[in-house]
This record gives sequence, C-alpha cells and structure tokens, in this order.
Amino acid sequence: MADLRRAARPVDDLLELVGEARFVLLGEATHGTHEFYALRAELTRRLVGERGFRGVAVEADWPAAARVNRYVQRAGDDHSATEALSEFVRFPQWMWRNHIIVELVQWLRNHDGDAGFYGLDLYSLRESMSAVVKYLDTIDADAAARARARYGCFDHFDEQAYGYATATGQKESCEDDVVAQLRELHQRAAELAVRDGRLPRDAHFAAEQNARLAVDAERYYRAMFRGRASSWNLRDTHMADTLDALHEHLGGAGIVVWAHNSHLGDARATEMGQVRGEINLGQLARERHGDDVCIVGFTTHTGTVTAARDWDAPAERRVVRPSQADSLERMLHDAGIDRAVLELRDGLLAGELLQRMIGVIYRPETERWSHYVYAHAAQQFDLLVHVDETTALEPLEPWSAHEQPAETYPTGL
Repeated sequence: MADLRRAARPVDDLLELVGEARFVLLGEATHGTHEFYALRAELTRRLVGERGFRGVAVEADWPAAARVNRYVQRAGDDHSATEALSEFVRFPQWMWRNHIIVELVQWLRNHDGDAGFYGLDLYSLRESMSAVVKYLDTIDADAAARARARYGCFDHFDEQAYGYATATGQKESCEDDVVAQLRELHQRAAELAVRDGRLPRDAHFAAEQNARLAVDAERYYRAMFRGRASSWNLRDTHMADTLDALHEHLGGAGIVVWAHNSHLGDARATEMGQVRGEINLGQLARERHGDDVCIVGFTTHTGTVTAARDWDAPAERRVVRPSQADSLERMLHDAGIDRAVLELRDGLLAGELLQRMIGVIYRPETERWSHYVYAHAAQQFDLLVHVDETTALEPLEPWSAHEQPAETYPTGL
C-alpha cells in the first residue's frame, strides 16, 4: 500500500505523463461518471491547445459526430453546441448529450477549427447509408441513384431483423451491394471530391467513411447471431480502422480517443481476450502503432453514476456500490488514493485482480457477474487515474424521476 501512495501523482501531471504519444486513448470505468468526463475534457483541451492534436475520436456514431464536427469547423447550420449534438438520439443519449461535452465542443469551435470531432462506432447503418445518398445527391444524380438501388437491399428490415433473416437463410446478404458502393466512392474519390467547391473540405472523406461503415455494420449485424466474440471483434476492428483512416486524413496529427476501458484497455491483459477470444481497440492500436500509443484507464471505488436499469430505459442517477474486496478499485481505496494518476509502465499493479466495468446499464444486484472481469492493469494501461468517490454525469435531458434508493445491498458478496 505504501508503494501505491508513493507512486500516486496529481492528475495535473497527466499531460507530462502521456509524453510524446500521438494516440492518447482515454478510457472510463463507467459511461456516466462526471469526473471521468471532466478530466478527459481538460486533458483533451491541453493536447489540442499545447500539443497540436487535431482529432477527438469518440465511441459514438459517425453521422451524429459529423454534425458536431461541421459545427466545430464552422461549416454547418447549427447555432450552438447543444443544437449540433441533436443527432445523438440513439440510446444512451447522455453519453454525448451532457454539459461537459457541450463545453468541449464549444471550446473546439472557438479554437479556430484546428481539431475535429469524429465518431468511431458502427451502429448507424441506416444513417450512414442516408448520408452517402445525400452527399451524392449534391454532386452526381446518377451515382446517387445507384447508391439508392444498392442500399435498397435493406428495405423492409431493421438492423437486427436483417441479421436474423440472413443468419436463418430467409434473406440473401447485402454484402455485395454495400461493398460495391464503397468501391465506387473510393475509385472516384479524386473526381467526386472536386465536383462542388461549396461542400465542406472533408465532405468526400466523410461520405467514404459512411460507406465503409455500412460495409462493416452489415457484417456486424449478421455476426450478432454467431456469438459475442465475433460481433465484438468486428466492432472494435472497425473502430481501429476508422482511427487509422482519421490519422491519415489529418496528416499524421495527434488524436485523442474517448471510449470505455473495455475498448481501450488492452484486451490481451484481460479475461475478455484470454478466455473469450475478444480483441479491442486498445490492443489493435498498440499492435499497429507501438510506442506512439498511450492508454489511460479510469477507475472509481464508489459514488453515483448515470445509467439505466435495462437497455433503452430512462437514464437514472444510481448509487455505485463500494468496490469488491478483491478488486483493483478496493486496493486503491485501501491505499488511501483519493484522486491521482499512477504510472504503470514500470510494473506497478502487475498482478491479476478483479476490475469493475459499468456500461450504460448498471445492475448492482448482480454486480460481481454483471460488472467485473479479471485483468492485469499494468498490461492493460500505461497510466491509471483513480477517483475514489465519483458523481453522476449530468445529462442535458433530466434524469428519470425514479432514482435508485440509498445503498442497501450487502457489500461482501
């Protein structure tokens, strides 16, 4: 415990500790903790303002983030950061429709548009296909008609129904159609990009990324019915590929990434990878970019969190149970670490411990099985930020009136 206390450094040292990394991956142990968002926003502003980073890439849909990016680049029609975030209508809206993100987006815009805001995720199959067609409508009516015909393969199916129908042989896959559309956009990139000078400077890049997302999302929804590892690996590979495409598009400039610890903490150091065969964005980034990557994990012992009881349920301010006795979080709590960053690259926290991961759903009644995995923190992360008691992230829309009562569960389970 004394070693941990001696190793603890102020969170203000984060910029120094990330060093010269060009990919700074900022995790979170929950999708609804105020302190995680605030600390990541502050480091992001410093990376952009002092280190010249040009990309903020987040665990969010590409089309919704693209609207925010247009606002940041002063190329859209929105009059405020809150309005620019209006595309985030898919559950869980609070992840990006919250006050800290509003302030960060406005700061990025006021920073003269040097850094963009981008989505890495692949859930937006319909929205991305629509964005491709809308882009082509402005520059090539015949190409837009071909895109409509290809994407018409998905008519009469939502994403999950499409995945089920193809898995059970009720429908042929649309893979050839979405691949053909991506191929056409890629092959005609130089021609289409200069068709209309009134379009934003990266309009073709955004359209091609939407077409690539459609390819990967089509595969993802088919894979959902083949097992968790298959779909998880497709999703995180898509995020890694999108990150690489952004890096190239931005001329090799630095990018800061916001996503959950489960996506950014190297999966090879967790039971996710060792037992379940899952890979993730952090692992792929390290494999592809080596020492240019710095992964920062975030943990907490107790407090409150914004989360839902079930998928697509209302956001609630929920009580986070004190961490399990044999967990990483309890070790940090017992060491008296209140709010600090730990350097892990020298082997600190090398042993295997339980580690808590709360996503958009929090189920304290089954917490051990729903929210803990075994992991080696020193191999997952380069740096670890621990905030012992945290508070719920405040969404733009109010929390549900049905809030969790005070902690009544036994803590020894």
